[in-house]
Amino acid sequence: MQTTLPKMYKIISIVIICLVSLSGFTQELDVKKWVQEADEKMRGTSSKSNFSMTIERPGWSRTVKMKSWTIGNKFSLMYITSPAKEKGQVFLKRANEMWNWIPSIERMVKIPPSMMMQSWMGSDFTNDDLVKESSLAKDYTHKLAGEEKIQGYECYKIELIPNEEAPVVWGKIYMWISKKEKHWLRAEYFDEDNYLVKYEVLSDIKMVDDRMMPTRLEMIPADEENKKTILIYGDTQFNISIKESFFSIQNMKRVR
Repeated sequence: MQTTLPKMYKIISIVIICLVSLSGFTQELDVKKWVQEADEKMRGTSSKSNFSMTIERPGWSRTVKMKSWTIGNKFSLMYITSPAKEKGQVFLKRANEMWNWIPSIERMVKIPPSMMMQSWMGSDFTNDDLVKESSLAKDYTHKLAGEEKIQGYECYKIELIPNEEAPVVWGKIYMWISKKEKHWLRAEYFDEDNYLVKYEVLSDIKMVDDRMMPTRLEMIPADEENKKTILIYGDTQFNISIKESFFSIQNMKRVR
């Protein structure tokens, strides 16, 4: 009996360690799933949308209106409908490539990866924000960082750290996702030196096509007062029938 008990304790200890490890692994998978589902809710497997984007600065503001078509996070095409000065500009993303058609000068410009952090049309959104070059689910590791109440919703605070060699522009991201509804309600974006660059507030939750989701996105620079950009969803259809061939350089000159 004396020789059997230590062996039994050892077996029980191994089982407990395995169960704890499995629990942690399951939690990690769940956190990744929350991020994926909250992200996909905002765009579906494919989509067609109308947006307005208002850039607010001390003393002035301007609004840009656009149409957008997407397939996941690999294909995106945006057509500017107003103001007149920018009308007709088209932005295309295919996999890891991004293009800009400027009809006023009849010029096609390829946007290199080094410019993904550049401001998009003078706003507080970057090229990466608008075309979502990176995948929040695939290109980052995810960890539960806490729980907080945001806009009356009980939320999980999730930390995203980029995987090695992932095509991302941020050193770290925090996301707040509501526990029950999986609404993405806030995000904070840090550079590689752990400096908060900007934060995003998502609000005005409404029924859009077949889902409840935030329809107002505010991107706010962390160190600049009275500056922000507001993106508002208009008429939107999700999970539409659209072919990858729609997202071509040739179609950039034809789309309306």
